[in-house]
Amino acid sequence: MKYTFMENFKDKDPEFYDFYSHFIGEEVINDTTLDDKSRYLSITAVLLGTKSHDLFKDMLDDLLKYLTADEIQEVLYQAVAYLGIGMVYPFLNIMNRHVNKPLKSASTTNRDNRIELGNEKQCELFGEHMRGFQTSGPEEERHIKRWLAGNCFGDNYTRIGLTGAQREMITFCFLSALGTESQLKSHIGGNFHVGNDAHYLINAMEST
Repeated sequence: MKYTFMENFKDKDPEFYDFYSHFIGEEVINDTTLDDKSRYLSITAVLLGTKSHDLFKDMLDDLLKYLTADEIQEVLYQAVAYLGIGMVYPFLNIMNRHVNKPLKSASTTNRDNRIELGNEKQCELFGEHMRGFQTSGPEEERHIKRWLAGNCFGDNYTRIGLTGAQREMITFCFLSALGTESQLKSHIGGNFHVGNDAHYLINAMEST
């Protein structure tokens, strides 16, 4: 498999082009069992988590061979909740310049039900102990729990375009790239709950 962005090195740095193209285009792909869509979703998520916006720009044509513009947009939208707008802003701008926008809305919630439906997603992923999470605990912390239920899950996980399993996988990749251990442990559990086993998650990271 050839990556278009590697062509930048073919003439000016042929030695790097030769060994790295072989490694990522043949060796990595031959030694993992990940399907192409999952591979490119994980690559997109790790590019975001490592602030690699220049590489994202150069790889976007490669990404669009295996992912739709809508799927890439979903990864970017979801990344804001976990990585922050400061990290994702350059990627959003690159995407907006490269793709004919705006794309069709993928939202399934509204201002009135986003927190409730977000909490339903939390329960699906992490278990019934999350029921009513947004109204639990000390009063001074509840607004943060409402934000988590409403934004991370109500605004994002309820959207069409990616499955729940795909969303949990890309969140795993975001958090792995950040090195956020406590959140990562929770989302490893969430991945297992939606059917992404350890072998799948290891392959997702090896493919990036």
